[in-house]
Amino acid sequence: MQFTAKQISEFLNGTIVGDEKVLVDRLSKIEDGVPGSLCFLSNPKYENFIYTTGASVIIVAQSFEPSKPVSSTLVKVKDPYSAFSILLEKYDEVLNSEQHKSGVSDLSFVHSSAKIGENVYIGPFCCVEENAIIGNNTKLYAQVFIGAGATLGDNCQINPGVRIYKHSQIGNKVIIHSNTVIGSDGFGFAPQANGSYSKIAQIGNVIIEDNVEIGANTTIDRATMGSTYVREGVKLDNLIQIAHNVDVGSHTVIAAQTGISGSTKVGSNSVIGGQVGIAGHLNLGKRTQVGAKAGINFNTEENKQWHGSPAQPLKEWMRSTVIFKHLPEVERKLRELEAKVAALNAVIDNIKDTE
Repeated sequence: MQFTAKQISEFLNGTIVGDEKVLVDRLSKIEDGVPGSLCFLSNPKYENFIYTTGASVIIVAQSFEPSKPVSSTLVKVKDPYSAFSILLEKYDEVLNSEQHKSGVSDLSFVHSSAKIGENVYIGPFCCVEENAIIGNNTKLYAQVFIGAGATLGDNCQINPGVRIYKHSQIGNKVIIHSNTVIGSDGFGFAPQANGSYSKIAQIGNVIIEDNVEIGANTTIDRATMGSTYVREGVKLDNLIQIAHNVDVGSHTVIAAQTGISGSTKVGSNSVIGGQVGIAGHLNLGKRTQVGAKAGINFNTEENKQWHGSPAQPLKEWMRSTVIFKHLPEVERKLRELEAKVAALNAVIDNIKDTE
């Protein structure tokens, strides 16, 4: 499908600088732009590409003023990144016909007691167990498992290989990527006198609220009692471990390979980098920011930034990293000073011996 710059501008409530009739039929990165493509400029470090790209249309900020001639048509909007993400979503809907599928595959199993909403798609080799509820317009792609009594809201996208255990509750407009497991047993074992461990039954569930997206191969354990929560608008990357009874606050973003131990509460609007380790039974304040590979083993206040392992406040960590870089030089100087002190002590000892 082709669109004119004018149509794109009207869709994004933008303004045009250049040829409003120029046509585009694809999206591209600004550095790879060719005639007929649409791209965007958000990060200033990519500005040099706007003067060399072959793209026909470029989405830019309203405040952008080129320092050189630009051959492309510009569509000025308030937030280029957000505007382009809207176009990406629409473009994906057109390309991905599976999003419009409905019906139940003959190769799937749906228990007679399960309640299936309108316009639902259930793909090959899916299993929906007894008393499960699937909301309207929800899509279950191949090999998805939905346990007994689990509920899924409207307009969810559950990708191939996802496993959702019994009694888990999934809200509306939730996206779960392949091979993620929701509601597996929490890691609970009681030490015994003989050195062995006895399994503690995990009888709770997982509750995932609306507009959550969960990456591939992530695991969210059900609570020992009560619920493990992933609140509204949370975005989880791939390969994340959320332990039993954790509560991830609304609109929090967590990068890959992070692990959160049991019963920890993460405040809303927090940002947690990759490979972060967070100990159990903690409270992280709202809008907490944690740098990659940090280790958190203490409660944090609101609006604080933490880096390092064990974690430190950002400014302290930055000072520490400067010192770390110079440790070899400091060690060398220390050894030189030790040698000089030893030599002076030897001289003093000789003087004493001659008196």
